[in-house]
Amino acid sequence: MDRLIYTAMTGAKQAFVQQAGVANNLANSSTVGFRAMEHKFRAVPIQGEGAPTRAFVVDASVANVFDQGPLMATGRPLDVAVQGSGWIAVETPDGREAYTRAGNLQVNTNGQLQTAAGLNVQGEGGPIAIPPDNSITIATDGTISTVPLFGAPNNVSVVGRIKLVNPPENELVRGDDGLFRTRSGASIDLDENVKVAPETLEGSNVNPVDALVSLISLARQFEMQIKMLQTADTNANKASQILSMNA
Repeated sequence: MDRLIYTAMTGAKQAFVQQAGVANNLANSSTVGFRAMEHKFRAVPIQGEGAPTRAFVVDASVANVFDQGPLMATGRPLDVAVQGSGWIAVETPDGREAYTRAGNLQVNTNGQLQTAAGLNVQGEGGPIAIPPDNSITIATDGTISTVPLFGAPNNVSVVGRIKLVNPPENELVRGDDGLFRTRSGASIDLDENVKVAPETLEGSNVNPVDALVSLISLARQFEMQIKMLQTADTNANKASQILSMNA
């Protein structure tokens, strides 16, 4: 009885937490470059006074899924998708470096190359400035070239190179803003082996059908845990009645 109550109680709580995680994945199934999260549970015996049969269900870890998302050709010059492993380095509002797979870039009114969220894209020497009235081409190694819209059409200029990095996946942590950072907070050097696909975007690696089925399954698990708590309560009441009759 004691073990049933504690296990069912914490099982219901963690199933509810996992529902929130899967719902977040499902909500971001169309977000460019999104990486899914998955929760892993385990049973942990309670240490201390009391019955040794008690156990809690705990959320052991939240793992990030780094599988490649689908690539979608857009034909837009400022769209890039990282091919295979790798990340685009961006500058956060606090001046530090973070990493994203969202390659739907834009140029702000000051000519700075930014992400759709308004973060400066890092180049080899800092933020990248794009001159006005120029057409833009991004090569597979992240090099950005411009050609003036007026004047000599063969006057090609290289204005910068997107900083592409490839830190170990186990060293990356996801922030509340959806960006990834290293555990130590240190910046990563540019990796020459990371390539991008020009005029292409990477979709979310969340499978909407799998996420929806998982959400339904978790709802059933939550209901089952609540039913177990109700059964334990009923059994306890029956046992109390029998003991009262014997007394």
